[in-house]
Amino acid sequence: MSTTPSGTGTDAVRRHDPAVRGFASDNYAGVHPEILAALAVANGGHQVAYGEDQYTEHLQTVFKKHFGERAEAYPVFNGTGANVVALQALLPRWGAVIAAESAHINVDECGAPEKVAGIKLHNVATPDGKLTPELIDLQAYGWDDEHRASPLAVSITQSTELGTLYTAEEVRAICEHAHERGMLVHMDGSRLANAAASLGRPFREFTTDAGVDVLSFGGTKNGLLLGEAVVVLNPEKVRNIKYLRKMSMQLASKMRFVSVQFEALLTGDLWLRNAGHANAMAQRLATAVGAIEGVTLVRPVQANAVFAILPREVSERLQKRYRFYFWDEQTGEVRWMTAFDTTEADIDAFAAAIAEELGRGR
Repeated sequence: MSTTPSGTGTDAVRRHDPAVRGFASDNYAGVHPEILAALAVANGGHQVAYGEDQYTEHLQTVFKKHFGERAEAYPVFNGTGANVVALQALLPRWGAVIAAESAHINVDECGAPEKVAGIKLHNVATPDGKLTPELIDLQAYGWDDEHRASPLAVSITQSTELGTLYTAEEVRAICEHAHERGMLVHMDGSRLANAAASLGRPFREFTTDAGVDVLSFGGTKNGLLLGEAVVVLNPEKVRNIKYLRKMSMQLASKMRFVSVQFEALLTGDLWLRNAGHANAMAQRLATAVGAIEGVTLVRPVQANAVFAILPREVSERLQKRYRFYFWDEQTGEVRWMTAFDTTEADIDAFAAAIAEELGRGR
């Protein structure tokens, strides 16, 4: 354990080994150096609090560049907060959201949409984490039934919790189908940059132009210290975000430090470099472990997630060396995530460890 060099003006002590890598989540990664530099630029002096600062004002221009002139960006603290705020803006109190059973809002947010926003979720089982118009119709009924929460919105995730991607055509088909039935569309884009990098298409093509009404845009998984954004793409249908953001405890007092991070991420190509690298590392991992006897890749690798099955005892031994999670306890399926700072050496060492642990059982 080493302290920071003398003369830095801090007594902070480094309490971790920066050489340690894990494959549990891209949230485990640190902050990209260019983001840290941007925070330093925004520091010093006084700026008006609660979003009336010059950085948040300029951020609107940055988001409009990527999502169109009608886009309105509202920085928030985290992804769950972004989803809760966005979904509230779509629905009356009696409304419900149709989502994939594997959706983050259903599985990984501790009931926040229900408990904080009072939103009913109508879930649909999907083979690959993706909704389709046909799957949506399994829950799209009962609008005149006062005994059932009315399905008035659809939520899709890009890239999905299973690492799969929606094409622009698939998103457009969902939006047209939902709108025809009087429903609005939310996109959970915590890994939207990974999707864009993999598809090789601009954000706007599979969001604004495809008909998405409101977007939760992710930053933390792509190199930010903290911060996500609710991006309103259809301001005629999505209103009152600023009030809902405050009510949901997502209004940052020193918002300039959230906004300047997004400016650094999105003004140039940092978002693409970070996401593209994470995706490439996932492909490298899939190639490496796919050649190891005893490892079965169970899902296509389209972004920065690799799903595999190997003997449970092997996974449990491996977890003592590298952090990662079981995705399905019953089947033994595990999920390995890569990040903007994952290196080729990290991948090769992890693959070697997998082969070694598998060899111990033979």
